[in-house]
Amino acid sequence: MSLLRNSISSFLILYVAILTTTGIAGDKSALTKKQRLAVITRCTTAILSKNHYRQQKLDNNISSKLFEQYFKVLDPVKIYFTQQDVMEFEQYRYYLDDMAQIGNSDFALKVYNLLMKRMEMYENFSKEQLKKGFDFTRKESFAIKRNKMPRAANMDEMKEVWRKKLKNDVLYLRLMAKNINDKKTAKQPTTATNTVSTASKVDTAQQTGKTAKVHVSWKHKTPKEKIMTRLHDNLNSMKQKDDIDILGFYLTALALVYGPHSSYMPPKSEEDFNIDMKLSLVGIGAVLTTDAGYTKIVKLIPGGPAEKAGQLKANDRIIAVAQENEQPVDVVDMSISRVVKQIRGEKGTKVTLTILPAAKGVNAIPVNITITRDKVVLKESEAQSKIKTMPMPDGSKAKIGIINLSKFYIDFEAYYKGDPNYMSASRDIRKILEKFNSEGVDGAIIDLRNNGGGSLMEAINLTGLFIKDGPVVQVRRSNGNISIKEDPDAEIVFSKPLIVLTNKLTSSASEIFAGAIKDYQRGILIGDSRTYGKGTVLDVFPIKRLLEYINQDFPAGVIKYESAMFYRINGDSTQQRGVKPDIVFPSITEEMEFGEQYNTNSLPWGKIAADKHDIYEKDIAKMIKKLDLIHKKRLEKSARLKILDETIKNYRKYRQRKTVSLNEKDRLSEYLKEKKIYDEQEKMLRQSENADKKSGDLCLDESTKIMRDYIWFSGPGR
Repeated sequence: MSLLRNSISSFLILYVAILTTTGIAGDKSALTKKQRLAVITRCTTAILSKNHYRQQKLDNNISSKLFEQYFKVLDPVKIYFTQQDVMEFEQYRYYLDDMAQIGNSDFALKVYNLLMKRMEMYENFSKEQLKKGFDFTRKESFAIKRNKMPRAANMDEMKEVWRKKLKNDVLYLRLMAKNINDKKTAKQPTTATNTVSTASKVDTAQQTGKTAKVHVSWKHKTPKEKIMTRLHDNLNSMKQKDDIDILGFYLTALALVYGPHSSYMPPKSEEDFNIDMKLSLVGIGAVLTTDAGYTKIVKLIPGGPAEKAGQLKANDRIIAVAQENEQPVDVVDMSISRVVKQIRGEKGTKVTLTILPAAKGVNAIPVNITITRDKVVLKESEAQSKIKTMPMPDGSKAKIGIINLSKFYIDFEAYYKGDPNYMSASRDIRKILEKFNSEGVDGAIIDLRNNGGGSLMEAINLTGLFIKDGPVVQVRRSNGNISIKEDPDAEIVFSKPLIVLTNKLTSSASEIFAGAIKDYQRGILIGDSRTYGKGTVLDVFPIKRLLEYINQDFPAGVIKYESAMFYRINGDSTQQRGVKPDIVFPSITEEMEFGEQYNTNSLPWGKIAADKHDIYEKDIAKMIKKLDLIHKKRLEKSARLKILDETIKNYRKYRQRKTVSLNEKDRLSEYLKEKKIYDEQEKMLRQSENADKKSGDLCLDESTKIMRDYIWFSGPGR
């Protein structure tokens, strides 16, 4: 809150002076639609240039980057704009900064109009090409990672890209229809993500392993009909964007030049973010994102309908959505807000998602998953715990407490009102730890895998449950000022051995907690080779706060931007490099391109002076070495680890693939080879799990064994 006040005071006088001299300030009814857009543009550029951590003024360098970024925002997979198109706008490259500072957004509108023209051309081209048909015996391939390739030089090259893309879409639909109707394939229950549409009712049938009935529309709609419906819907959606929506694309492109977590949300998007996304999470309990035209599952909300159903997985991509007793709607290339509206609905109603499983490779067959919408029970999203008993070498039993924390939550509204029962992650975990103490738990595991962060205050308070007092994190502002956030009380709630589980999706506040535990040598970290690496503080600035000072009141949206950097108490930034574990454990997420280092324009790693702090286990390095040696010997004999290793190798192989064959025979052969590998792995995994009655979470199971050894070697005289 104080930062927002400083933000306003730092450039408020400038705004008022500029707007007053142009006749904008004073009369609430004086502004035309164009003038409002100009005010929003000028406010956004000023806020970003003056308040973003980079402290980089809007100049020719930013202008050039904005030029490139806007084309990327509108055409991320490079199927509409040619290099020749970009060159025709080259005259604007070094003038966008000057235009933005006077509120001129003509460039944004002109490029968007060209996008509409290209989308119409693509739709007409598709009609003609689909009439001609394709030769599926021809030996050729299609580049599936268009976003990493150069743009087509001209329209002749672009039309060849369009032809191959259409051929790939049709071939994919042909193979899906062929394999879905194959009895052997249809009996395989799966999960999913990738292209095009279909939606069969899977509800209890899939869970029992019975063959799901294919939706009637799949049998009667041709690939041509499916593709043309999708193109028409997407073009229609883009045509419905008004000037403020288009400006939103442009100002978001500008924000992204400053940092990957910066953005501008116009009033409509702000409302969608606050309402639709919230309701979508209530609907099925899944966090969604867009990825090269697909709607991808980021994570499932603990306790939500999707997690309870157990079929949808992170990184699956949704290709179609069907309402109860209705035909599916193809959602490939559809905006995230429209997909969310398709997925959300009334409590108790059913929605069928057609997905392509992330784990099934490039040629995955679509699977239909029917989920009954329901409210996500917040209680089930809170910290969860259990106690597991493990045998010790001397025949005794050790109790290991396991806590799963999906986010660092807090009810700020209740907190600021002084409600003594406000919801808080650290308060809930305190109760769990007190219960662990009363039940004689010998060691605790905090599972922060996939924890995307949340409240900084909660991360600090949680750290305080395991240390006496002292610094937890350092925050550096763009002006160089460093503030140290400390655990203020001297109470240690839990003093026994501690393990923290992390992976590449452990981010932000989670990294602060993990880093502090490591710096204090208070516990042992186990997980991927690093955490996500998001070490930036984000501020959200409502533009309306500025309008109040110039006697204006209209929906203007909000700006989100990186305002400061987090540093561990050892002086290392968590930015990009994240926090390294003490014991690395193999996982699929290790192979995925997750992390701040993959984000364009991300802030660099840095280092400042360390802050003095206590050390709780001075010989922990020796303990880690001993535990890691025992752990590795144990894994050498693990059949489940061998299966995981094979899965990782295959994932790595298919992730590195840049093209797919457009020859139907070759493509089918590729699919069958992949399917055989994955089917064998699933069979081996099921046999292994049935044999040793394991939960299937190899990392957590092994971590409990490491904790058992940790407890044993921490005993007196050992």
